[in-house]
Amino acid sequence: MTTPFDGALDATELPQPETRTVSLAIVSAGTSDPSTTTMLARRVAEKAAALGAAQGLTVQARLVDLRALAADVTTALVSQHISPALQEASDIMRDADGIIASTPVYKAGASGLFTAFFQVLDNDLLIGTPVVLAATAGSARHALVVDDQMRGLFAYLRTITVPTALFADPDDWNRSDFGTRIERAASELMALVASDFRGSVRGESWGAYQHSYGSAGGTELGIDLNSDLMRLATGGRA
Repeated sequence: MTTPFDGALDATELPQPETRTVSLAIVSAGTSDPSTTTMLARRVAEKAAALGAAQGLTVQARLVDLRALAADVTTALVSQHISPALQEASDIMRDADGIIASTPVYKAGASGLFTAFFQVLDNDLLIGTPVVLAATAGSARHALVVDDQMRGLFAYLRTITVPTALFADPDDWNRSDFGTRIERAASELMALVASDFRGSVRGESWGAYQHSYGSAGGTELGIDLNSDLMRLATGGRA
């Protein structure tokens, strides 16, 4: 027996939009409390979350406060010892679908703490990860630091940085177009995150990248133990 269709569907029968949870890592090297460096990164994250919600994405943001990790980062640089706190931060970076990286600028350069943190991370950890680059300073004279210095660091780490760079001096916070720039950077970030750019690169092209032995937990290397070189190294005959 069939029931006549009267042209109306119960809401529970309608196809429900798919939802997906994505994670953002907010990295701030701000040293004051409150910090304009952290404030800038949080504003990008808030806008990204709003844009993600409109696309059916649930955005979970986690803050990596480098001020609290300063001693751990320094120890890792000189002794290669990774503390539990620094390992937790590294895990957050590894699992992030996107990153918002924000640093204060000192003497025309990114914070040493900011640079050191990314130097102690595994070389393969951030391959293909979308990144928003942001910086704050006391003068507009430092405005080129993001494009002149930070992009080079993240290019080496083989991330994908969004086109819009964010820089804020004290006057920028009162400018009407500042919010527009933040929204543009967040939109670019979410376009890459929503399309799972990182997942596609890692799934389809991981083997095409040059990897360092031991980086990313050793999972980056597929070693052919049957090659002539490996047989020779293990005492076999080539």
